[in-house]
Amino acid sequence: MFKIGIGYDIHRLVEGRSLIVGGVHIPFGKGLLGHSDGDVLVHAVADAILGGLGLGDIGHFFPDTDPKYKGMPSLLILDAVQELLIKHQFVIGNIDTIIIAQQPKMAPFMSRMKTTLAKHLGADEKKINIKAKTAEKLDAIGREEGIAAHAAVLITSR
Repeated sequence: MFKIGIGYDIHRLVEGRSLIVGGVHIPFGKGLLGHSDGDVLVHAVADAILGGLGLGDIGHFFPDTDPKYKGMPSLLILDAVQELLIKHQFVIGNIDTIIIAQQPKMAPFMSRMKTTLAKHLGADEKKINIKAKTAEKLDAIGREEGIAAHAAVLITSR
């Protein structure tokens, strides 16, 4: 059996925060504002997997109204989602993602992102694809006000 899930996330760029995307620290003058570390790529992937499992979204499991999740590394969310995959007897078939950011450029960090995601999901790196696009200077992302990510995932039964 297989199931498909999709995920999306967007966060505002602000000064005074570290920029973490795909579990990788990216040197930049701004970071993503969020209750956790704001990692849009991890959030989109986690939502896609939860959607494939039919379990809702990360807000259900990690509500932004709960102070215990304030500032938490988003990779902990991915670890919890991986445990749910195991519990429900599914594995990653493949993941395809897109990061949308005008700045900074993501290409130098995408290999490390892929390795990090694979490690936390117990998946082969060959099953994970990460792409990056700009917004062609259109909308809030094009004005460098935020970063977004989309993810599609295929999960298969063990």
